[in-house]
Amino acid sequence: MKIKFISNLRTTAEKRSLSKNKLYTVSISVVLASLIITLITFYFWSSSYLKPENVKLLTSSQTSSLTAYLNQTYPMERGQGLKPLPYPVVNADLSINAGAAILVDASNGCVLFEKNADELIPPASITKLFVMYIVFKEIEEGNLSLDDLVSPPEVSWTVNMPSDASLMFLGQGHQVTVRELLTGLSVASGNDAALAIANKISGNTKDFIARMNYEAQALGLTHTHFDDCSGYSEFNMTTPRELAEFCRIYISRYPQSLSDYHSCKSITYPLQKNLPSWLQHKGDTMAITQKNTNPLLGIMPGCDGLKTGFIYESGYNLALTAERNGVRFLSITMMGPGEGTKQGNYYRTLDGNTLMNFAFSAFADYKPWEHISSAYTVPTPGSKEKFVNLVPAWNNTVTVPHLYANTAIEDAASVKAEVSIPKYIKGGANLGAIYGQIQYKLGDTVLETVPLVADRNAPKSGLWGRFWGTMAALRIAGN
Repeated sequence: MKIKFISNLRTTAEKRSLSKNKLYTVSISVVLASLIITLITFYFWSSSYLKPENVKLLTSSQTSSLTAYLNQTYPMERGQGLKPLPYPVVNADLSINAGAAILVDASNGCVLFEKNADELIPPASITKLFVMYIVFKEIEEGNLSLDDLVSPPEVSWTVNMPSDASLMFLGQGHQVTVRELLTGLSVASGNDAALAIANKISGNTKDFIARMNYEAQALGLTHTHFDDCSGYSEFNMTTPRELAEFCRIYISRYPQSLSDYHSCKSITYPLQKNLPSWLQHKGDTMAITQKNTNPLLGIMPGCDGLKTGFIYESGYNLALTAERNGVRFLSITMMGPGEGTKQGNYYRTLDGNTLMNFAFSAFADYKPWEHISSAYTVPTPGSKEKFVNLVPAWNNTVTVPHLYANTAIEDAASVKAEVSIPKYIKGGANLGAIYGQIQYKLGDTVLETVPLVADRNAPKSGLWGRFWGTMAALRIAGN
């Protein structure tokens, strides 16, 4: 009996041991299966961090927030004002006859040369560019058409204008289109055209001058003020710097002004179609042909504008622009010397050539958007967003100095963009925060460094999310 009892005990113990081993084996199997499932799940889940094409598009609200943040944080780089070159340079030793001058890269507003650029000087007839700016703005807003007919008011008739005024020769009973008035402003520098368009838009000259001053202030031109709309008044005032700033804005917003008006070589007015009924029998015999007042038009390669100006208080002024090989420069010369128009134009031409020859020989433009991406997608493990885009804080052309190659254009073609971005941003990202950079280099010379910033907020995940984010980061780092 005793032996049987012992045998039964052994059997029971063995059964318990087998059961325990079986339970242990099952437990291990369950743990291993769970781990395998977890690893497989993690593998497929973390694989989503390796697919940057799945980044979410920004909403309109997010886009607005990004733009507002960048405009506020980088006002000089993203603004429409002028700025210094982003790399150190030796000031050019240029012989300029005008009392004040400035030369800028029209594409980005970088100042290449200046002389007394903050001197207050009457713009003279360059004032008419502001008139044309308002005309184009009115057309853009649908308040005016180029083919609208204008009946010149009495104040603008040739017989009522000062004897030394520039004119397109408007007269009583004429019918002239807005298009023709713009040509009269740009080519003949007609004071009468300025008065006619002022009355067309604002009903009277006084209100139009107020509009001009409003527009100047809206553009941030704090030293620019107008007392008349033609430029005849010595109380009109600006600086070469602000005038260059305005001209850059003007041709950027309304580039058609150059091809359609400022590069026109002549104007012939009035034609028969412009005359009143009692003069129709004269046909085109009353027409007067005038050459464009810009002395460099048709002479300087690439010159297509902009405007001259002269009164005794300002000397001979010139707003000049030229484009070659896709690169545009803009210069302003004011207080130019000269006894009479012939000598004044001689010095305008001399200074204009000096500035533009220097610009095109010493600089060219590199256009980043032709060479690099507009956004770089980076994973953000441990945050509530899988990705953010890193975008350039600004995306302007880079003014490239002529350092190594035969020409500045060749130097610009040799610029390299070195992009530095992290493999991932762990634990969240902040809108506008800097996480990388682009360096534009010519050889070993760094021309400009542009921050790469997050295009959105990526809020930090909870504790568990951050844990798995850490694990995902290890996988991203290993790829």
